[in-house]
Amino acid sequence: MTGASGGGRISPDDFRHIALAETVSTNSECLARAREGDPGNLWITATRQTGGRGRRGRAWFSEPGNLYASLLLIDPAPVARLHSLPLAAAVAVHRAIRRVMPPGSPEVAIKWPNDILIDGRKTCGILLEGESLPDGRRALVIGCGVNIAAVPEAALYPVTSLRQEGATIAPEELFAHLFVTMAGALSVWNGGAGVASIIDQWRAAAKGIGEPITVNLPDRSLSGRFVDIDQDGRLILDTGSGAPQAIAAGDVFFG
Repeated sequence: MTGASGGGRISPDDFRHIALAETVSTNSECLARAREGDPGNLWITATRQTGGRGRRGRAWFSEPGNLYASLLLIDPAPVARLHSLPLAAAVAVHRAIRRVMPPGSPEVAIKWPNDILIDGRKTCGILLEGESLPDGRRALVIGCGVNIAAVPEAALYPVTSLRQEGATIAPEELFAHLFVTMAGALSVWNGGAGVASIIDQWRAAAKGIGEPITVNLPDRSLSGRFVDIDQDGRLILDTGSGAPQAIAAGDVFFG
């Protein structure tokens, strides 16, 4: 089969979907099934997560009414090309959310590397996780949590929901769009060979390029101008002293 795990043209027909009422985390469920030999190209959704997580081990608010969806891919690309997969995932989720927003609604944009903002407030987080399997394959999971009906009370960043921004949809409806847009983005990405096209699409949807930002790293904060992203998806920051710095991971704050 041609598909996300083998390059070539990808269509939604290449993917399967299992809907669960409740799970610890859709990412964990995907990884467990990969260890059991699942061939990949599998979406897992859940109405509720009891142990959802975000980047750097943060808990992820997971009450019913929002979308919790993870896609399991097996050997989607050579390891050297996987760095650009978060950009493809962000393009797919951005496109799906834009499709359900009513006319005249606020701007939907991507915050580096792959959060989705509506009117500058976070409505979606994307977490990629991977592991090597005992049989030599590599499992990679794209986890998406979208605030549709509810938002967390405490957050690092201003948050919103699709409902607050005027989109009256069910999680199942948004997922139907994501099912299609993710297949399209993975087809363009093409195992990393199409990274230039994905970066162009990501850049067109990005917030803050050319503007002042602060990037919080595990050990320090850096401020400067968001110049661009490079072909590896790293953020290029001009701090005003020395050569611009390429940053692989961090939390971005605007202004």
